[in-house]
Amino acid sequence: MASVTFDGVGKTYPDGTTAVHGLQLEISDGEFLVFVGPSGCGKTTALRMVAGLEEITEGVLRIGDRVVNHVPSRDRDIAMVFQSYALYPHLSVYENIAFGLKVKKMPKEEIARRVQEAARVLDLEPFLERKPRALSGGQRQRVAMGRAIVREPAAFLMDEPLSNLDAKLRVQMRAEISRLQHSLGTTTIYVTHDQVEAMTMGERVAVMRKGELQQVAEPQELYDRPLNLFVGGFIGSPAMNMVEATLERANGGLVASAGTERIAIDQETLSTRPALSDYVGKMVILGVRPEDLEDATLARDAAGGQRLHGRVELREALGSEIMVHFAVPAPPARTAEMVELAEDVHGKEGTRRVVEAAPTESTMIGRFGARSRVQEGDSIEVAVDTRALHFFDPETGLGIYQGSNSKGAE
Repeated sequence: MASVTFDGVGKTYPDGTTAVHGLQLEISDGEFLVFVGPSGCGKTTALRMVAGLEEITEGVLRIGDRVVNHVPSRDRDIAMVFQSYALYPHLSVYENIAFGLKVKKMPKEEIARRVQEAARVLDLEPFLERKPRALSGGQRQRVAMGRAIVREPAAFLMDEPLSNLDAKLRVQMRAEISRLQHSLGTTTIYVTHDQVEAMTMGERVAVMRKGELQQVAEPQELYDRPLNLFVGGFIGSPAMNMVEATLERANGGLVASAGTERIAIDQETLSTRPALSDYVGKMVILGVRPEDLEDATLARDAAGGQRLHGRVELREALGSEIMVHFAVPAPPARTAEMVELAEDVHGKEGTRRVVEAAPTESTMIGRFGARSRVQEGDSIEVAVDTRALHFFDPETGLGIYQGSNSKGAE
């Protein structure tokens, strides 16, 4: 096992395209770190540089105490698991798992020991004599995992290994990979575009955008204290609702005024975000997650009795909850950062939706309880949990937290 350290690592292609720029990150020995971000953000390139499959054009990369910038992939003591299983169809499960060890001319007894141990850990013992075509997708992925495990590497590198599996199997394999990593204690770098995978699997999550690291933190920290608009909008599903608001003083406290809507900010929020006092009379981006909005008829005791007023546009019943899309008379956030965020996450369609949004009306999404009886076209009151509000500087895009000289998260 070993740590992996990116010290100003970057990758620029001959045509001048920069895929990764100045990546500064230390992954501890035995840690499970997940790179996440939209397509083209540089996360796979970062992984491939660790693997030795991409040349590093700036900075220093270390595995343990060894600089590996110019060390061939085969000598880096790493094992990769790819999106495609890349199994040999004519070989049995046993032979597929053992293949790399045979190439290294390892003694047969040691090969057998390692393969049997990997098969036991991965619950593959009944399938060792089968060919890949006789296995399910999840079983094939476990064989690919076994092939990596038997090498007993310093680090596992996983590039979207669950992308080819159906939704139910992905949930199962997420749990299996997490359990396996905790059991083996091997340093693991995992790349995914799926934020659910990132949030449920990673001890820490590194959010990438346009080749640059935006924030690296434990999953709950990313969710509760996003460093900037991009992280706030990217982490969470459905995405955080964001509107323009002006901060005003009222009754000894602060109120966020968004169009005709006024939300009093509770003392708990003010104590954890003292920098908000620097924005009195100024415009901010107000963010509220769908799970912090509820049908007011089901939340009579919601924090402070704060309410939004809207019109239901769409109702999506999911059994355990209802996703309610509703229009509120508040201006949508349409800063340059928001336009870029929409394009990063949703492509050109996202940009179009932001640019063409009505200037004085925003569509928000709330996760309502299954007992809500709202219907499309209804005028509704929506309870807001003001303890969970987010605020961002519209000019810098940074979250507003600790003070006038430190707007970003601690």
